[in-house]
Amino acid sequence: MADSDYYRDRVCIVTGANSGIGYAISEELAKRGAVVYMAGRSPEKIAKAVARLSAYGDRVRPLVVDVTKQEEVRKGIEDTAAEAGRLDILFNNAGVGGTIPFEKATLEDWKTIIDTNIWSVVYGVHAAVPIMLEQGFGHVVNTSSIAGIVPPPFQALYSLTKYGVTGLTECLKYEYAEKGLYFSTICPANIATAIFNKGIDGQAHGELRIPDDAYPVDKAASLILDRVAEHKGIIVVPEDPYTDLWKGYVLGSPEVEERLLQMARERREAFEKGGTYF
Repeated sequence: MADSDYYRDRVCIVTGANSGIGYAISEELAKRGAVVYMAGRSPEKIAKAVARLSAYGDRVRPLVVDVTKQEEVRKGIEDTAAEAGRLDILFNNAGVGGTIPFEKATLEDWKTIIDTNIWSVVYGVHAAVPIMLEQGFGHVVNTSSIAGIVPPPFQALYSLTKYGVTGLTECLKYEYAEKGLYFSTICPANIATAIFNKGIDGQAHGELRIPDDAYPVDKAASLILDRVAEHKGIIVVPEDPYTDLWKGYVLGSPEVEERLLQMARERREAFEKGGTYF
């Protein structure tokens, strides 16, 4: 069971906090008594997000950081720890999606998604771990994806980055298990956020189309924080039916194999008709 007081007075940084899962996690952290630094690269968007949580007073604070720039990430994390006196939990959450035929992807597409989804996490971990080791405690929570444990067709670029995040986080979980540090990987499936109309460039493309089976983002944030408080390693959100999908894939389930092949056929057909598929 999760410790109901796990987050009380904890100093947390959440990247990608102005919207989506990042915003929902920030709000839920504030509800649970944490001090939350909401990080994002747009001063205007972060200011608006913090203002929406003004009921929590100075426990919710802005942090302007471009996660693709190592020096900004380092300074943001170090300044936060210096101001607050420590850094308890870092949520490396910022990222972009990408569903595109492999043959259509440019090398610039690859660079963009790798810089945002992998390097941002590396920068965050690289800056936070020394601080947490000196403290003797800390928890790093990296946002991967269901595509970081199950390989969806037409998401080769995205899946590469998310498998990387999962692998990195799992390795560090064991490496620092006896040093007082914890590492968790969030693996969201379809969550009701605006990521479904954002391309690899992080910009909105067309009308927002959230899948019918998308899980409410506020419930996702609550589930995530419950599992983080339990020090769980890989956190699949929602747990049902996606935990079974993951296990089936790992064990070579014929039903899961056929499901992925059918997904490939449907997505190929959609793209060949000139549309997109999320």
